[in-house]
Amino acid sequence: MILIGQYDSPFVRRVGIALMLYGLPFEHRPWSAFGDADKIRPYNPLTRVPTLVLDNGEVLIESHMMLDYLDSQVATDKKLFPASEPARRQALKVAALAIGLGDKIVSLFYEKRMHDKVSDLWVGRCRTQIETVLAVLEADRALRPGPWWFGDRFGHADIAVAVMLRFLADAHPRLVAMAGFPALAAHAASMEAMPVFQEISQPFIAPA
Repeated sequence: MILIGQYDSPFVRRVGIALMLYGLPFEHRPWSAFGDADKIRPYNPLTRVPTLVLDNGEVLIESHMMLDYLDSQVATDKKLFPASEPARRQALKVAALAIGLGDKIVSLFYEKRMHDKVSDLWVGRCRTQIETVLAVLEADRALRPGPWWFGDRFGHADIAVAVMLRFLADAHPRLVAMAGFPALAAHAASMEAMPVFQEISQPFIAPA
């Protein structure tokens, strides 16, 4: 398999971490959606990352689709989504909130960087959405005393939240005081200390 995209993208990073945890071999092509758009376009007409090229040549173009597919290809003891309800739908919800948080982080970054005149209305809306999602995730995590969000091992919900919090700190270092979200801060710190998180990582590179 070929994973396209840089690891400063939390969407790419979550797939890279999962591939390592699954023990699936892959080639990493750290192409930028901005600087390397011409390289990405033949694989993905949206020129977005992550893009995952399967061994048979089929291309997956959205991170959740990739993880859902990969989870179906590994043994039960390696799966990173819970297999039974209600844990499965709860984990999917946490992951979805984390991915939505990432989308808002990106939107806010582009608004501030790409526009000559920044919309205060849009900035305020993004900030409210980011802070509200963090509050919901904080409340949920605080109710779960174990080291992982669901059960006795970590999974995609844990990974998604951790990579998005790292992205938030990198893209908007003074936007949110994480002291107000102690359960999330502790969760992210424990995940980032893991070898696979340290291996699948790179400093944030702002789009040109």
